[in-house]
Amino acid sequence: MPDTLGDADDRPVLRPATPADAEAIAALVDIAHRDYAALIGRTPLPMLADHARAVREQEVWVLEAGDGRLVGVIELVAHPDHLWVENVAVEAADQGLGHGRRLLVHAEAEARRRGLSEVRLLTNERYARNIAMYVHYGYVETHREPYQGTDLVNFRKVLAAT
Repeated sequence: MPDTLGDADDRPVLRPATPADAEAIAALVDIAHRDYAALIGRTPLPMLADHARAVREQEVWVLEAGDGRLVGVIELVAHPDHLWVENVAVEAADQGLGHGRRLLVHAEAEARRRGLSEVRLLTNERYARNIAMYVHYGYVETHREPYQGTDLVNFRKVLAAT
């Protein structure tokens, strides 16, 4: 069940994105991925995405702080055998607070709700912090694929039956 209610501890509210969020999502993604551009020598793909289109055509969830700021976003794409995480980003100033974990747990819950047994995603080989985080959360590297001078690291997490 979606975590759309605020908690007593004032955690940001997880809710479906609306078209009105697209501009804020784009800004959040740009800030969250800014440092990665230097690591890979080009603009990261999430910064080039059409976030307004993603909100219209995909399943996008945001974490909204009590002051109205978006502090996290996750874009999900359902496939017949898995749920794909197209993008997950947390506002740079809010990283390390568990928001990324919360978004991934939501993706896993959505996969289970749909009867899917795994979640898949990828990241760039140069994003060591992301790789370590995904491994810590139980994702397993499945393969690497070359992309514009670096490798994309593909992960999956097989979900335990509930």
